[in-house]
Formats: sequence, C-alpha cells, structure tokens
Amino acid sequence: QVRLVESGGGSVQAGGSLRLSCRASGIAYSVWTMAWFRQRPGKEREGIASITSRRTTHYADSVKGRFTVSQDSTENTLYLQMNTLRLEDTALYYCAARSGWTPYLEGYEFTDWGQGTQVTVSS
Repeated sequence: QVRLVESGGGSVQAGGSLRLSCRASGIAYSVWTMAWFRQRPGKEREGIASITSRRTTHYADSVKGRFTVSQDSTENTLYLQMNTLRLEDTALYYCAARSGWTPYLEGYEFTDWGQGTQVTVSS
C-alpha cells in the first residue's frame, strides 16, 4: 500500500523560503510521476509541480522560477523548494503519485495522496 507523508510546512514571512518533503513508502512503480498540489483558502485544489521517473519536470505558471521540485531515490523522498514566497502561496500542500508518466497537473491523474502540510506566508 502506498503511503505519502508530507512535512516541512510552517509559517514564513513573504520573501522567505521553505522546503517541503514527502516521504514515500510502498511505491512499486518502475515508471512514475510524483507531484505537489495545493489548496488555497476558498480555492480549488491546483497542481503546481511534478517530476517523473525520467526526471522530467513541469510547473504551474504561478510558481515557475520560484519553486523547484526534486526527488531523492535513495531516500524515497519528494521535495519542493519554495523561494520568494508570496502571501498567495498560503495553502495546504499535498504530494501525490501515480504509475506512469503524465505532464498534466490534474488531480484526477493521480491515485495516491498524502494528508498535506500547511504553509502560511505572512507580511
């Protein structure tokens, strides 16, 4: 059974940085895509970054140039480095996984989800 556990959320001032982690266990996919989603207050869930087992990455325009997704195979951990944080980055951040490759940051594309970690950006 796949289990995804996020950590690293917290409170930070605008302009600051945070690094989120997602520890994965039980994933037996040889070909996979992992992604970060977020849900801002009063908004729909949105996909913001993904990485495949080929190390191909995709980003939403809202985070491009500020956020970097990476994955450490030895630790089975997905990361999201978030720099130059803005007030509008305040959200509950989730990691997700699926077998196979997809370039689409759509929730329905992913089968496995973590519980989320809260990020709050203040002025």
